[in-house]
Amino acid sequence: MNQRSHTKQNQPVGWRVWWQLLRPHTLTASFIPVLIGTALALPSTPIHLPLFIAMLLASILIQSATNMFNEYYDYKRGLDNKDSVGIGGTIVRYGVSPRTVMNIAISCCVLAVLLGVYICMSTSWWLAAMGTLCIAAGYFYTGGPWPIAYTPFGEIVAGLFMGLIIIQIAFFIQTDTITTSSLLISGPTSILVGAILMANNIRDREGDEKNGRKTLAILLGHEGAVRFLAGMFILAYLWVLVLIILGMFPPTLLLVLLSVTKAVEAVRGFAGQRTNVEMMPAMGATAQLNSLFGILLAAGLLLNTLIM
Repeated sequence: MNQRSHTKQNQPVGWRVWWQLLRPHTLTASFIPVLIGTALALPSTPIHLPLFIAMLLASILIQSATNMFNEYYDYKRGLDNKDSVGIGGTIVRYGVSPRTVMNIAISCCVLAVLLGVYICMSTSWWLAAMGTLCIAAGYFYTGGPWPIAYTPFGEIVAGLFMGLIIIQIAFFIQTDTITTSSLLISGPTSILVGAILMANNIRDREGDEKNGRKTLAILLGHEGAVRFLAGMFILAYLWVLVLIILGMFPPTLLLVLLSVTKAVEAVRGFAGQRTNVEMMPAMGATAQLNSLFGILLAAGLLLNTLIM
């Protein structure tokens, strides 16, 4: 079998192409905050399951649309090609029309808005403004005349919208309030959502710099960016420990320490590596850390509720 036939045979087909378009490794940034906000609400109120499901789906749809906007605009600006690593590749590899990708992204936003209308009707219309901001942030990350992705502020924006704000909305729709505790517990998740983007930018640093981006990873350089990523991981764990030491949250949140090995794996995976392919495992470990840390954090909150 020649190399071309082998490559073609290993390309995804059918639904797998569309699954790759979603960039599934990033979707943890959408559902983990919903789980944490909901778990935090458990001691205060019975969980309204339809609202939880609607919030979960809306968050995943917005993240999916963001990924598709990214795919579309990176293609339009010439950043993506068939050899690019870490992209969905539906346009440059599998021949899907850019218009189709954009239409699917818009459809995801429309569905998210419809779910948002249900959520607002059941809770508060003030949430419509927050939902609109989340969708706008997803679009302007790579869309518009001044894409956020071209600046050093991508990690902050991602952490703010897919960490802090999503957790607050998920908590509010169950409890009809925002508390100091709900704000403080959002910190580690916001940091780790930003870490996913930092890991992505470390991997793509050289290509991004050639295409005019000014990401934080570019400004810090490879080694500096890896140290910054390690610092983000350390801060996330210290944040939880401080909350426990201050008596604001129960010791059951120490479950998050079970995820430390993933943080070490991610940092080691980036250290000393230079090519995109070599850094892909570290990128995956960072996304897995966000998932594992978030699930353990939610589990710690749930466990405390059960033993109260």
